[in-house]
Parts: sequence; C-alpha cells; structure tokens
Amino acid sequence: MSETAARRSRYRAGMRTIPDSMDPDVVRAVDARLDRVEQEHGVRILWAIESGSRAWGFPSPDSDYDCRFLYVRPADEYVSLRPRRDVIETPLDKVFDVNGWDVRKAIGLMVKGNATVGEWLRSPIVYRGDIDVRDDLLALAGAVTDRRALFHHYLHVGTKSLALFASTGVAKKFLYALRPVVTLRWMRLNEGDATPPMDLPTLAAGAALPDDVRTAVDDLVRRKARSRELDSLVLPEVLPGFVDAELRRAEAASAPDAADPGRDQAWALAEGAFRSLVRGSLAR
Repeated sequence: MSETAARRSRYRAGMRTIPDSMDPDVVRAVDARLDRVEQEHGVRILWAIESGSRAWGFPSPDSDYDCRFLYVRPADEYVSLRPRRDVIETPLDKVFDVNGWDVRKAIGLMVKGNATVGEWLRSPIVYRGDIDVRDDLLALAGAVTDRRALFHHYLHVGTKSLALFASTGVAKKFLYALRPVVTLRWMRLNEGDATPPMDLPTLAAGAALPDDVRTAVDDLVRRKARSRELDSLVLPEVLPGFVDAELRRAEAASAPDAADPGRDQAWALAEGAFRSLVRGSLAR
C-alpha cells in the first residue's frame, strides 16, 4: 500500500477515542453533524475532538457536549477572489456546541501563541481524524508556537477564572482556574515542550504536584462528577493557597513582550506546512 493510500485508509477508519461515560446517542448525533458539515460546506474535517469540561477531565452529569474540529477547503478556494469564512458553526442548544476552524486560521493562531489549537490536538476525546495530520500539526506547534504568549494566555485565564469563582462560588469556575494554573506549573517543569496536555489528570501527572495538592484535586474532581454544573462545593483547604501561590510565582516570572527575531522563521515554517497540508488533502 502506498503512503497516500495508507493515510487515506487510516483517515477513513478514523482515529476515535470515545469514553464509555459519553452518551452514545449524543455521540451519534455529533457524528451526524460532522458528516453534514463536510457535505454542506464542501470541506474535509481533519480532526474533530471534544473540548470543555469532558475533555478537561472534570465533567458534571449535566455537562454539555463541546465538539471542535479543524477542516480544510479545496485548494482553489484559498486563492479565490471572494474570501471565505474561516469558521463553521452549527446550531447551538443545551446539549450540543459543535463548531470548527479552517486549518489556515488554526495555523496562524498557533504561530501567535494561541493555546486553543494545541489543546484541540491533544484532546483525550477524539471523534474522528487523521493521526498523521495531527502529528504533523503537533510537530509544527512545537517548532513555531510563541511560548511566552502561551504562558501569558494561561496566566490571564487562571487569574480571570479565579476572580469569577470569587464572585460566584461555582465549583467549575475554580476548576477553570485550577487547570491553567497547573498548566503554568507544567510549563515551568517542561521547558522544552510548547504543547501542554489539555486534560487536568495528565497535567497533574506531569506537574509534580505535592501529594496533598494531588489528593485534593482528585477529591474535588470526584465530587464535581456527582454534582451539577452550577453547584457550589466546599474546596479542599489546600487548593486556594496552592492556586494563589502558583499565580504569584507565574506573575513574578512573566517578562514583558519583546521583539522575537525568530518569528519570521516561524511564519515561514507555518506557511510551508499549510501549503503542504492543502496540497496533500487533494490526494486523500
């Protein structure tokens, strides 16, 4: 089998990682939406994953489904006189939130240090996708992502989410702060990797959390799994202090933005990867 045929076969078989905890009827409905996106928009979905609390590792029984995907258009549409939208959205309701980005948009944001693309590529819940494309994009992220911008992103999200928790008392808001805080610690301990894991359990395993903090995180996640999305929970005593200390440490280490002479090279690598991906999509 040729390399192209092998890649096509893997895509059609589909990389898929769906946990038993997810409602199979909802998963089938998400699959149907993804099929319609390809048919109605004339695109090819390269990678479709679950985001949100299910993929982050702390869902509630009433958590909705947040499917995100990357897609590529036919090559001619990238040189069209009329610009195409670079997002595709499907109807939003209480159960489904399914939308995606053109891979051109995704790669451009990746170079700028946007965390979203790397997280999608490392989601533990995959509806479908081409594993070779995923691996190529992860390698590109490692080569071109502005790690300083990524650091600032997680610092901002952690600080903002902690303020929201303070004003609402909703447990998931604290977890929304905890995950980026653990990510900041993970980045400090894994300086050579520009693509942190997406889910809290994997982040915690790689962030060398103190034993009491790790136990408290596990306890909070277990209790949230039995509560509703907007419920309040009593936090384990050690966690607020841990989050506050990690945020202060990150703020102290945060350097002001400066011109990076490597950005031109990063954009050149990203341009080459994008062109290769679009050309390659024609053969699959």
